[in-house]
Amino acid sequence: MIRAGARGQAAARASVNQAMAGGRALGPGFEDREGPRDECGVFGLYAPGHDVSRLSYFALYALQHRGQESAGIAAADRGGHIITRRELGLVSQVFSENDLRTLAGELAIGHVRYSTTGSNAWENSQPVQRSEGTNGSRREVALAHNGNLINALELHDELLRRGVTFSSTSDSEIIAALIATHPADRVEDAIADVLPRLEGAFSTVVLTREKVIAFRDPAGLRPLVLGRLGDRYCVASESCALDIIGATLLRDVAPGEMVCLGERGIATRQVVESEREAFCVFEYIYFARPDSRMGGNVLQAARGRMGEILWREAPVDADLVIAVPDSGNAAARGVARASGLPQDDGFVKNRYVARTFIQPGQELRKHGLRLKFNPLPEIVGGKRLVVVDDSIVRGNTTRQIVQMLRDAGAREVHMRISAPPIKHPCHYGIDMSTREEMIAHGRSVEEVAAELGCDSLAYLSLEGVYEAINGERAQHCDACFSGEYPLATAEGDGKFALELPLVRA
Repeated sequence: MIRAGARGQAAARASVNQAMAGGRALGPGFEDREGPRDECGVFGLYAPGHDVSRLSYFALYALQHRGQESAGIAAADRGGHIITRRELGLVSQVFSENDLRTLAGELAIGHVRYSTTGSNAWENSQPVQRSEGTNGSRREVALAHNGNLINALELHDELLRRGVTFSSTSDSEIIAALIATHPADRVEDAIADVLPRLEGAFSTVVLTREKVIAFRDPAGLRPLVLGRLGDRYCVASESCALDIIGATLLRDVAPGEMVCLGERGIATRQVVESEREAFCVFEYIYFARPDSRMGGNVLQAARGRMGEILWREAPVDADLVIAVPDSGNAAARGVARASGLPQDDGFVKNRYVARTFIQPGQELRKHGLRLKFNPLPEIVGGKRLVVVDDSIVRGNTTRQIVQMLRDAGAREVHMRISAPPIKHPCHYGIDMSTREEMIAHGRSVEEVAAELGCDSLAYLSLEGVYEAINGERAQHCDACFSGEYPLATAEGDGKFALELPLVRA
């Protein structure tokens, strides 16, 4: 059973209509966000004797940074029917106390979403639920997915030819349909057969009536970790979700591995051997929460090292280091440590603007960024500033920030970015702009600086990134910087490809 309110259904229809018309709604805080969009966050646990829906709620709360468009939890008593609650909005907006009581059970999975395939519609929220047979008598599954399939259209067409119908335009439902309709008696065997057919990025959790199963793509593009809660086990996109519920981080789920959590504890199976690991290096720079651990690194410390190396690579005569909050905070501290310059807050950030649905009107639109950032003339006035952020994509927000600082009296503005220039789109679950929209595409650093209006601009080198994370290129994906895609098939089908069936036909 899947539950959703009328508000979600109405918003879903509006969102689908807008996507099909090719329009783009104004995003959170009414501006198109400057940085890359987060992908999704997943969580799953098998824990009889625990309040699994409440634990899932708090785990998703910790993963909220990975997706703010929708949230959902599917839960079941062992052997009972699966109940799913999903809705557009933040975790705290979607679930009430009554919802969590309704979702009582012994096992659960959860999801927070930013759309990378399919529009932001209720139908595309997760977990998706599929059943085969009368009332799911043969197989009933709920599924939550972080990543992006690059062969989604091929698989979708195959399922349509078999008479399988869909209620969404998300590639996640394709995975769920492949598993639910698979002839194997055991769901583990169905997943083991389906997994090698999926191309792209997928860290996935599946809920059946008996167990939770997690699996990861053979390249390990998106994160997935295994934790222990007492004598039971759980999985999550990041370790910060384990911390909030008191679980212990055990290890990463290996690329190509399937992990089953059930009555007998944990069982693992290496379904596909990884030919080339390609963990997304942007997780270290931007996506993951600073308190999460990845590759043996606490990301707060790794990002600080990026700032230190950035200063070593590109020093400048200046008076003060400031961060673009909050994305540049850790790297700015690293720059300040390495340079010996003082650091201060050049902006006050309004943290309550992120999900406003009230548009400012024409009179205020030109001042839109001030809803989010307000510069402090008393701090920046007359100063030569080193302004630190973690990335630039289109450059719209950065250009406005530079101008705001100049208007506040800054004498010089030197931008320092703790990542290389982003020049190429991502096909593996990050909603990046097209090459043509990226400010660094086809421009030199000096030309980008002129576009932004800053006195100087420097990016951290790719070598500097790997030095900061103590990692190797051979085990990571840095295609958005280098254009070198780790999978044989580079191009995806596009975010809205499944919403254009008439064109495909």
